[in-house]
Amino acid sequence: MQRVLVTGGAGFLGSHLCDKLIATGYEVLCVDNLFTGSKENIRHLSGHPHFEFMYHDITEPLFVEVDQIYNLACPASPPHYQFDPIKTAKTCFLGALNMLDLAKRCKARILQASTSEVYGDPAVHPQPETYHGNVNPIGIRSCYDEGKRIAETLFFDYHRQHNVDIRVVRIFNTYGPRMNPEDGRVVSNFIMQALHNEDITIYGDGRQTRSFCYVDDLIDGMYRMMNVEGFTGPVNLGNPGEFTMLELAEIVIARTNSKSKITFKSLPADDPTQRKPVITLAKEKLGWEPAVALDDGLEKTITYFRGL
Repeated sequence: MQRVLVTGGAGFLGSHLCDKLIATGYEVLCVDNLFTGSKENIRHLSGHPHFEFMYHDITEPLFVEVDQIYNLACPASPPHYQFDPIKTAKTCFLGALNMLDLAKRCKARILQASTSEVYGDPAVHPQPETYHGNVNPIGIRSCYDEGKRIAETLFFDYHRQHNVDIRVVRIFNTYGPRMNPEDGRVVSNFIMQALHNEDITIYGDGRQTRSFCYVDDLIDGMYRMMNVEGFTGPVNLGNPGEFTMLELAEIVIARTNSKSKITFKSLPADDPTQRKPVITLAKEKLGWEPAVALDDGLEKTITYFRGL
């Protein structure tokens, strides 16, 4: 039985990945400092003979024995990663450095959960992996955007210099059960506001776009990437269905039978105006594409939030 380390394993994506790995027959070591993760997300795995939780911050070295490493540890929503931007940058750089050193020592394959934010506010639409991005290196989002970019740099330098077996995925907007209702991301914001019949807040004119991937699809793509041979990436993982913020708000209001009205506020600095992945590479190399439509995924997500 292979032992797999999941950093950020008590988070939204990390907890779903732990579920997938346990169900597939791996032994899982879940590492998290619980800054944005929650033990509630993994409580159902407590006591499982193939699951272990370790409280640890990956900005500090970690000495364990594992066969694979999924590096997901980093706050991913703007309010969380901007709360302590220096800590965010340290998590991106030092965390990646420590996990790569661990992978080098253990001869483990390691996957980096990168992000579509490496593309910044893109001047190319939709975004292929060959696009190098349009990122403001001194903006309020740069602790995360540039942090993830330097983490990719580290991964490929360790691959070239030390022959570390790496995989890099660029994750586009993902949603589903176990999202933090207060994480400030658009899907959770809209659903919580709609369920409470509060005004739904749209920043800007509502014409900026995002592409929303249901969590089960994303985890499947990540798992396929870890276990494919001869392909390092980077590879986009996301749903190419593109929706404006106004369209998403109207869908959520209809799905929740909400009395919410839509209000508009000014757009935050450096907020991307367009986001849509080109997933040709994922289809070719991984045989992967999303299967869950937005309406179906939102139904499951709304049901989860109703139960909180």
